[in-house]
Amino acid sequence: MNTAPDSADTAHRWLSAEEQRVWRAYLHATTLLEDHLDRQLQRDAGMPHVYYGLLVTLAEAPRRRLRMTELAMKAKITRSRLSHAVARLEKSGWVRRENCPSDKRGQLAVLTEEGAAVLGRTAPGHVTAVRQALFDRLSPEQQKALGEIMEIVAEGLQPDEAGADLPWLR
Repeated sequence: MNTAPDSADTAHRWLSAEEQRVWRAYLHATTLLEDHLDRQLQRDAGMPHVYYGLLVTLAEAPRRRLRMTELAMKAKITRSRLSHAVARLEKSGWVRRENCPSDKRGQLAVLTEEGAAVLGRTAPGHVTAVRQALFDRLSPEQQKALGEIMEIVAEGLQPDEAGADLPWLR
């Protein structure tokens, strides 16, 4: 695809050659990293990376339970995708749903003992995969810079105003 401006669109702000290089390197790396982590988790636990993230989030929550809407927000996924994922995790016996005592329409996702055990067995291999794929390749300064950069990007994409188009609100 031609990314250079033409005479009809000279006002458009195209990516510079360096910005294009950085953007493509980012896409290449994140695609490969997500695939690497998905394959590791499928091999070790029979689950995709997003399901592992849901189990971790529930494990870190008070009493290992969260409202479904809060879990979708923390996971940065749509409510529909969360509902499908939780149904699959329920089928595996790793999560169960409970009615929310304070809201008749709400539901809680709860990490089961079996889910906690799977997470405990899977976490060491996952941490090793993350460390080898990312942190072992970066200096402490690069790690700090990457964290700061990603926080800036995330903050810019997660506005506070009402009506923002965010996955967990869909």
